[in-house]
Amino acid sequence: MPDYQVNERTTPQIPRPKLNGYGSSDGIYGGDELTDYVQQGEIDAPKLNRLTLESATEFSNFETIIKDYVLGMLGFPIVRVELTDFQLKQTVQESINRLNYHAPLWNLQYASFDASAGQNIYELPLYMIQNLEYVAYRKTLLTIAAQAGTLEQDFFIKYFQDNFLFSNMQVGEFYLLQQTLEMYRKILGGDGGFNIVGGKYLQIYPSPAITPERVIIEYRAIDSNTILPAYLNWAQRYALAVAKGILAQIRGKFASVPSPAGGATLNGPQLAQESQQEKEALIQELLSEIEEPPAFSTY
Repeated sequence: MPDYQVNERTTPQIPRPKLNGYGSSDGIYGGDELTDYVQQGEIDAPKLNRLTLESATEFSNFETIIKDYVLGMLGFPIVRVELTDFQLKQTVQESINRLNYHAPLWNLQYASFDASAGQNIYELPLYMIQNLEYVAYRKTLLTIAAQAGTLEQDFFIKYFQDNFLFSNMQVGEFYLLQQTLEMYRKILGGDGGFNIVGGKYLQIYPSPAITPERVIIEYRAIDSNTILPAYLNWAQRYALAVAKGILAQIRGKFASVPSPAGGATLNGPQLAQESQQEKEALIQELLSEIEEPPAFSTY
């Protein structure tokens, strides 16, 4: 039998973005690289919904606030609540995960780093990339002070000449002009774009031609220290709805429990109905009142 030898191949190293003077508007500074930042507060977004029976024994202060609300609304300690720590923490994390995925506009954060010539893929912290909104790279805005001889200047002069120098100007027409201009930039290769690779890396294109080249990312991140009371209450109410669904599964195994006093009827079916209705109502509230309405999302 031939003796095959496996040659070890080194995995290409993905660069970690170097901070520039702006850094990040969120996170605790830990070094000169963007990946050194740690998310503020007690919400660790990348670890949500990764519970095990062993890891569900401890609650942060933020999680305790939601858990105690759930238990209180279910009647504890007057009424026994048949939920384990794992089940309670799962309800808490499911509500936080929902709110984090549809993070409100007021959670908007910015980070900025310097890209290097010839390198177009960079590693970002998971809490940034999982709620990434937009990447500003090689973006030039249409302004009156556009440089003479550029595409922006030609479009600017042509547009306002055809509209009698600001006469009868329509905001909608000007917005359509900007969209057309952005399309031409992309076709001609002068406008930057981005992709997410492997759920962890940011790819920018075209590749930077100079070092450094500024890249600004826009993302949403919930900070448990600054969360608005109304949104914290939404998380509490959604966790309660999830807990009702779990209790319905438990209590639905039996129609009644015998006792010397004649027995007790369990409310499993009622809890199941309440859970479904409350979750649907809360999701609608989240999409229509908390998250920015899609109709107003423009770039």
